[in-house]
Amino acid sequence: MAITDKIYVKNHRQLASQLETNLPKGAFAGATLDLLFTGDGLADLDEATRERVLDFAEDFLDCDCDNNPYCGCPERKFIRYLLELRAQGMGPDAIVDTMTAEYMVYAYPGDVLSFLDSAVRRLEAVESLAAVEGNDEMERTAREARQALTRA
Repeated sequence: MAITDKIYVKNHRQLASQLETNLPKGAFAGATLDLLFTGDGLADLDEATRERVLDFAEDFLDCDCDNNPYCGCPERKFIRYLLELRAQGMGPDAIVDTMTAEYMVYAYPGDVLSFLDSAVRRLEAVESLAAVEGNDEMERTAREARQALTRA
């Protein structure tokens, strides 16, 4: 299961009530993406909530793909966001606190830790395969990315 399947809308019941619609708990669920992409009813949200929801839509749903928001770009952008927070030195708890403060979404710290561990293992594999193939640039890139995640 991808980490984006484990990202949840904070206070999703309250938001659903304000929007007078059903809203899934998953931030990357199809109905949630539809709502964010179309903007239907967002004017009914209180100002602070609306700003965070619009920030999420702007930062993760903005792409030129024909299938937007179902093109995979939102998920890839969010994964990049998580990795950047880790590279800044944040641990799983701080990452969850930051994503909640910035976008009103959350995850369980254990899920974030598992995702980060998996990312490090994948980078180790890429580094090893690049070494075997003699691709020094890819090996260096993977090593630097891995080190950014592990020293943080």
